[in-house]
Amino acid sequence: MYPITEELLHFGLTRQEANLYLTLLEQGELTGYEAAKLTGISRSNTYTALAGLVEKGAAYIMEENVTRYTAVPFPEFSGNVIRRLTEKQKSLLPRLPERKTEQQGYITIRGTEQIMDKLLTMISETKQRLYISVPDDILSQILPLLREQVGEEKKVVVLTDTDCELPGAEIYHTGSGNNQIRLIVDSTKVLTGRISSGENSTCLYSLNRNLVDIFKDMLKNEIRLSQLEAHLPD
Repeated sequence: MYPITEELLHFGLTRQEANLYLTLLEQGELTGYEAAKLTGISRSNTYTALAGLVEKGAAYIMEENVTRYTAVPFPEFSGNVIRRLTEKQKSLLPRLPERKTEQQGYITIRGTEQIMDKLLTMISETKQRLYISVPDDILSQILPLLREQVGEEKKVVVLTDTDCELPGAEIYHTGSGNNQIRLIVDSTKVLTGRISSGENSTCLYSLNRNLVDIFKDMLKNEIRLSQLEAHLPD
């Protein structure tokens, strides 16, 4: 899990702004001098960052004998950021150029966060069926989205080496493991690779028909092996 300051960067704050925001949340109303003293940030940088917090809607100025700053509660601040981004998205979508047809080449995706983004997008865009084999910790994160696909009567096949509560899906217990990710969507897209630590994670994404067929056969063989083992006597 990322430190809180790193998470706050996703809401448009700089690191200094994030540190000051957390300090304001914890301490309450502060002058620029007090905030600089508590954080160890230089006074000039502190005032610049506090002005940035106010401009971005993360802090308010309290006009008294001495100017003080107070943090906007995070649910309010983050909700406003998300709302504004959603409005921008709706405005931009109809005005952006249309994407050309995806090529059947091979795209390398690096970084755990970027891989998770692609994984979630592919699952969300499933039209008919998906086959997936992922590590246990990732499976637990994506179960709500998989349940949505099952609820929309799409075929969901999960290969896992752990117990999985997903009524309506086909579950096969295999010895996958090794932090491998394998996802096939609608027999047209494949995502495969390994999740490790941070930027060391790498996956390959492709619409190449031959690669998709190879991974379909691999998963089918694992399913057959799982079915055979399930019928073996103890």
